[in-house]
Amino acid sequence: MIGSPELMDALRGIGLNLYERKLWVALLAKGTATAGELSGMTNVPRSRTYDVLQTLADKGFVIIQTSKPLRYVATPPVESLERVKKRLQEKFSEMEKKIERLKTSKLIDELNNIHKQGLQLILPEDITGALKGKYSVLQQIDSMLRNASSSVEIVTTPAGLNELFENHISTLKKLSENGIKIKIATRHEKQCAEAIKALSGIAEIRCLTKEEVPFSGRFYVVDGQQFMLGLSDPEAVNSTQDMMFWTKSKHAAKNMFEPLFYLLWEKAKPITQKNLS
Repeated sequence: MIGSPELMDALRGIGLNLYERKLWVALLAKGTATAGELSGMTNVPRSRTYDVLQTLADKGFVIIQTSKPLRYVATPPVESLERVKKRLQEKFSEMEKKIERLKTSKLIDELNNIHKQGLQLILPEDITGALKGKYSVLQQIDSMLRNASSSVEIVTTPAGLNELFENHISTLKKLSENGIKIKIATRHEKQCAEAIKALSGIAEIRCLTKEEVPFSGRFYVVDGQQFMLGLSDPEAVNSTQDMMFWTKSKHAAKNMFEPLFYLLWEKAKPITQKNLS
């Protein structure tokens, strides 16, 4: 096979399927070729080769020469990648405009009404799910924080605190300005010193010590109405393995995790100037 496994994986990562990857790399190696020649080089079925090469041409990876039989030329790699990037940017921009138009149209009222009707048919405890992957977790945390109306209580690890600082500090700042009480309990370590210093002006932060509180995990309670619980160790997992459990169960949030938060909170030490230095 022409092209290393690492190269093929990278091309898959930018959206090329197996046949597209094989044919484009083979065409790069050949310079110019017919569909039959490329089919023989790559073992891509000849009946599929024409369609796949047309798709590659549409994406900007291939140029079709008007000859008989048709011949194909590969676009230089850097040029091809720039075309892909530009096309994605254009698609994103157009989709962003469509989303904004929908958000400001009368149709959003219809969507909201449908959602409200649906919520009336289920119990809050049933609005529950598992979130997998860093992006999904961060999105749900952001959504919970933005909808907070009275309180936010967080127990987190140093890595989790750094994530709050890097991804949610502007949201937390707005909550604080609106009078919403934010409490964060975490272990104090050098790796999160900058986050503690930045967040201490927004939230009340206390430090948990391993000796007094042998607890290492993450959970978020918002308004005593919903919570998220970390199911994986953020210090040890990669972004695709991060998992959290989320529910709108008022019973679990108010009667289980909020009391647990305050048990830990009472054991935690207030932040001092010494902690910040």
